[in-house]
Amino acid sequence: MFPMTPIATALALFLLCSGALAATDDGTTPRSLLAQAKGLPADFEEHFFDVPLAVRVERDQLFVGEAMIVLSRDDRLTLLEFTDHDGSPIKLDERERWAAYLKQGVPLGACASGCPEQLMAVHYNLEHSLVSLLTENVERDAQPQRYHELPPDGSHGLIVSNQLNISGGQGQDTGGRFGIEANSSMGLWNQTLNMQFSRLGGPDDDGIKHSVYSLYTQRELEGRFLRLGYFTPNAEGLTRQLRTFGASPDTAIGVMYGSSDSLMVSNPKASIYPIFVTANRQGSVEIYRNGLLINTQIVGAGLQSLDTRTLPGGIYDVEVRLVEDGQITATTQELVYKPNNWRNHDERWRYNVFAGQESKLLSNWDEQNSGDMTAGASVNYLLHPRVVVGLSGRQVRDHMQYGTSVDLAVANNASLYANVYQTDNYGTGVDINGLYSYGAGSVVFSHNRSWLDTRNTYETLSDGTRIRQRNIFTGQTSNSSVSLNHRVDVKNSLNARLSHSEGYTEGVGLDLGWTQRTFWWGSDANWRLSLFDRPGSASTGDERNRGVDFSVSLALGGPGEHWSASIGTRTGREGGRDNNASVTYRKDMQNHVLQSVSATASTDTYGVGLSGMASFQTEQVDGDAFMLRSSYNNEFSGGLNLWNTFAVGESKLALTSQYHGSGAGMIIDVESDVDDIALRADDMTGGSTALRAGRNFIPITAYKSSSLSFDFEGNHVPAANIEPARTRYHLNKGGVQYRKVSVMKTVTVLGRLIDPQGQPLKGHHVINHASRGVSEVDGFFSMEMNAASPTLEVRQGNQLLCRFRLDTSAARVENDILMIGDLRCTPDTLADTASTAAAAG
Repeated sequence: MFPMTPIATALALFLLCSGALAATDDGTTPRSLLAQAKGLPADFEEHFFDVPLAVRVERDQLFVGEAMIVLSRDDRLTLLEFTDHDGSPIKLDERERWAAYLKQGVPLGACASGCPEQLMAVHYNLEHSLVSLLTENVERDAQPQRYHELPPDGSHGLIVSNQLNISGGQGQDTGGRFGIEANSSMGLWNQTLNMQFSRLGGPDDDGIKHSVYSLYTQRELEGRFLRLGYFTPNAEGLTRQLRTFGASPDTAIGVMYGSSDSLMVSNPKASIYPIFVTANRQGSVEIYRNGLLINTQIVGAGLQSLDTRTLPGGIYDVEVRLVEDGQITATTQELVYKPNNWRNHDERWRYNVFAGQESKLLSNWDEQNSGDMTAGASVNYLLHPRVVVGLSGRQVRDHMQYGTSVDLAVANNASLYANVYQTDNYGTGVDINGLYSYGAGSVVFSHNRSWLDTRNTYETLSDGTRIRQRNIFTGQTSNSSVSLNHRVDVKNSLNARLSHSEGYTEGVGLDLGWTQRTFWWGSDANWRLSLFDRPGSASTGDERNRGVDFSVSLALGGPGEHWSASIGTRTGREGGRDNNASVTYRKDMQNHVLQSVSATASTDTYGVGLSGMASFQTEQVDGDAFMLRSSYNNEFSGGLNLWNTFAVGESKLALTSQYHGSGAGMIIDVESDVDDIALRADDMTGGSTALRAGRNFIPITAYKSSSLSFDFEGNHVPAANIEPARTRYHLNKGGVQYRKVSVMKTVTVLGRLIDPQGQPLKGHHVINHASRGVSEVDGFFSMEMNAASPTLEVRQGNQLLCRFRLDTSAARVENDILMIGDLRCTPDTLADTASTAAAAG
């Protein structure tokens, strides 16, 4: 920040008390700076021009931010920096564009050329220390933007995600899967590839199966998408999904067209149920979803609610971590309830249509069909703000599949969703789901019934893997349940579930649970008591599974350590009593390849069982592994999961363990002359990513125009400067950008600028690689300087007056400030840039 001199502060107070000195004429054209300053005393006038001044900046009477500027006698304004923008309705992207325009120095009055953001004029008001930016939209009502604009010239890049899963053990065959999912961008089109290699294991396994499930190009339009190529037909683009019976078409070559929300602007809205935290000291909150950081916020001491408007829409669980003084002091599980309700009456239809020929590409699945024509359509219709109906029909081989649905919002706290579907020569099914929420909990009801024959059906998983149905059934099945979740008070909650099933399993089931959160032995503790009575199955000797389970979880030991234990009884494999107990230890680690490790020892009627798990993360790969020893037969089994991401953009490559779920990415090289530097990149759309020295990959949101800001991690900030401190991005899905971030050691310098005659030079810009400053009336300036490159340039307007290379070893240091004394600015310093020029006055 550029400090104001005491005289400049007095000037501001003087102007507030005597507004008549700077009053404008009766005309509509504001007076020039000289005219406005004409009534000032001579002593004040020299503290008005060519010195830093604190002002308020407005655009069309909307607050942009507080700033420091410099005014010159030729009616020019130069922005030094925005110092604060708290409470401004202007978006960060627009503020950055205004900063870039004003920092180059602009003439006051009407804008003649190079006018950004439809700018018409720039005015300065001395009386109110106000800079006004007037645009063509000053009297127009701002229309909310409905869709994000695509990058004007498109984007380019490639992001490949790899995932490996292996499981097996004694007495069982080893199975596994290797999946490749690639997204690329070429101009305004994005491409997708999904390839799977799998080995299912078991007696029917005849080797490694492989297949390509997606290989297509897609163009996003405003509210629509167009897909061409090789894909798995599904009901994309619908607000409410419809269910169908039977085998879906595996893959087809053709075209798909339908509704899309990819470019839709998501207007921020708060969660219906607020999330509260209580902090003893000022700190921050980290919000995690499925283990990924999606938002972080500053919180003060005391009880307060979090800002949930920036969180993604939907209904999902999050983990909220309270961080005080760099340590996690509390962790809670919370529910984000932001249902994506359909309320646009102007667009009542949402649809999806496809047509093509079933085909298999690079596939050795014998059961996969090829050569038949396939086509289908699915629609949603907004019948009423509370009623959405759906209809679908498609041809798969020689069968027709039909589906209908209705989504009814009975009230603000009650909803009902039902499906009826049928497939020729296969069966008919019905689904009914209901939700009722009240102040302390919720009630959920579900019922489904099917009349079907599954002797020749296959299932396609969400990742594209295709497997044969293991449970063959002919006849009628049904499942009904009602669940209750009730919060008794802050510490206690109850849950209950009553179910009834026919078909694969028969009978009525009942589960009851009580959970209490308390403080025990100086640590947070969670207690849970469960009682159950469930229908019999093959694992209980076809006897009913009745029992009770009591468990406790404690955060005991050092940081990141957790202990849990349970004791209970259940029905054993032969139908008798199986008394059991277990104890588990888990430790979470920071700044280590191992992220967490856990071990469990259990005992039951059959013996002792052991299991262990470890999750790990390196720069190139993320994963976890587990191993267990069965108490029933003492056999060992285990599994391994690995995943990573490979990205290419602007001729740069990156291999990282970062997940790229946002659709685009940025490769960042961090160069630093500070040892063990720790940085973070904060995305203005939400989320934060740690950076290290060297190459990094950051997932960013596709289609949205936003920016990343770079800052130091932790509370102890080194004396260094980050360049650039912020970078913009705007990418298509699959696009990858490249940026270089430099971290330079800096030192604070204090000096005085004088002319050849020894007189102070005021209002001159002193520029270094790390920052810039402006000399005061007495010639003094203070600024941050790159320690590795101690050079300074002195400019006035667009003219370079002199250049210095300082001998920092000869300068005096007081209170960590480098006192460089007088710098005599003469033209001869421009001739030899390597010479040491620090002439004492």
